[in-house]
Amino acid sequence: MNIYREITPLNDQDVFVLLDSHSNGFDYPIHCHPEYELNLILGISGVRLIGDSTERYHEQDLVLIGPYLYHKWTGDEYINGLKKQYNVITLQFSIDLLEGTLFKKEKFHNIRKMLDASVRGIKFSGKDLNAAAQIITSMTQDKGFTNVIEFIQLLETLSQASDFCYLASEGFMPQTMRWDSKRIQTAYNYIIRHFDKSKLKVEEVAKLINMSDSSFSHYFKKYTNKSFTEFLTDVRIGNACKLLIGSDDTISSIAYASGFNNIANFNRLFKKTRLCTPVEFRNRHKEHSGFDWQNQITPWQFLPPHSRDLPSIGPKEYSTKLTHV
Repeated sequence: MNIYREITPLNDQDVFVLLDSHSNGFDYPIHCHPEYELNLILGISGVRLIGDSTERYHEQDLVLIGPYLYHKWTGDEYINGLKKQYNVITLQFSIDLLEGTLFKKEKFHNIRKMLDASVRGIKFSGKDLNAAAQIITSMTQDKGFTNVIEFIQLLETLSQASDFCYLASEGFMPQTMRWDSKRIQTAYNYIIRHFDKSKLKVEEVAKLINMSDSSFSHYFKKYTNKSFTEFLTDVRIGNACKLLIGSDDTISSIAYASGFNNIANFNRLFKKTRLCTPVEFRNRHKEHSGFDWQNQITPWQFLPPHSRDLPSIGPKEYSTKLTHV
């Protein structure tokens, strides 16, 4: 399956870029990029694909996407033969933007933690969506340094949100998330590095942090809201989903690469957690992967897989209003 790399308009002098599109279509493939992205959709319903998550959204949607996380939106653009009027606002910023000394201060702790967690995609809802939407809409007007202040305010607003959920499963983007507990952090890191070992057991992780099996099991569930077995299964299934989407490997090789030593058990657990078979899951995503990259609206915005030998150029113009801040 083709996963396209987006060449964003972000340059070295930008704090962020903002693309403001009005009823301009969803003609792009499943893609990823190294930049963070915050995507706000207003006035249309459709289907959103984030990692291994596929959901319908209704009239409004706000999602924060971490680096290299696969994503795509579609929209129901015509209702009873009439084209809907809607707005899509996309904000992109560099992966290393908050690496400076200032942003390592305690006041930015929640923002850094949120960005770490965005490797799974974070959907905001309710009052948090509405508060963020007001700031984002204001940012579509180029107000110079005021936009930078609003950008930091936006990140702080989102980092304090209570009405949110993660989209992709833990194993889809096996990167280290930050936990307040050092013990849980150590256990989490170990699971992410070794989930492909079919014989990984709870006692192995418990011993690593000097806890009994029983104590560790209760401690782990307190922080993750999942048992060790449930969490490990989610990580393994998430990794399998990524391979199903991003590779043409066989189902059996994907199962073994994800830590399963029994194909029947893999198929059973996959269907239990994803409500479809691995083959059905792969075919659903293939339906959304078609794209004529040579005739895209914005030239060179999306590059096909295995295109590293192509000239390193970026889009010269965008079909939406583009603001560099």
